Amino acid sequence: MTFSIIAHDEKTGRVGIAVASKFFAVGARNAFIRTGVGAIASQALLNPYYGPRGLALLAAGASAEDTVRLLTAADEGSEVRQVHAMDRWGKFAAFTGSTCPAWSGHVVRTSYSVAGNVLAGPAVIDAVAQAYEGAASLPFARRLLASMAAGEQAGGDKRGRQSACLLVHDDQEYSLLDIRADDHPDPLAELERLEAVARKSWVHFRRVLPNRPEPHGLLDPAEADT
Repeated sequence: MTFSIIAHDEKTGRVGIAVASKFFAVGARNAFIRTGVGAIASQALLNPYYGPRGLALLAAGASAEDTVRLLTAADEGSEVRQVHAMDRWGKFAAFTGSTCPAWSGHVVRTSYSVAGNVLAGPAVIDAVAQAYEGAASLPFARRLLASMAAGEQAGGDKRGRQSACLLVHDDQEYSLLDIRADDHPDPLAELERLEAVARKSWVHFRRVLPNRPEPHGLLDPAEADT
């Protein structure tokens, strides 16, 4: 029902998840990141607890591989689930249950993982991976969106389109970017529009908010473009 990418941008240290699905509000239940801890994407006949429990395991020091193993081992329904994860060391792991509907699968690479289920075929996963590797010159958020667009062009979710999300964290405890199209005829195109809006407004306003170097933020309203 869904395909997604988790990636670590080695140039900036940012971590991101992009997801698309023929499912309402996929970003509300699928994508989880905690700064300095790791990331989880849970899908197929998803278990909503994989996200919070996975982050708790990662926060306790579990590797991505152990986190995926522990989540699925404790779940009697794991064979209809799909999950992939990144840990604090930038290592990735993934699991696709044996009874996930065709076509379902995943790939794990050095700096990213891609997983999908109920897809048009394995070309979707391959297209996401190839596009991500080929778009290294793009800023991280746009690189993730370009990779997802390539997956959609390769067939995407074979049931159609409905929702998508893009979640990016940097070194702050709150997200750098968290945008969603919960019910849209072309959700990935809508994410591209929202990301462009964020570049013009939100990312500049965020600089005046409380952050690690400036725990109270910049308190002069003239410095914030609201």
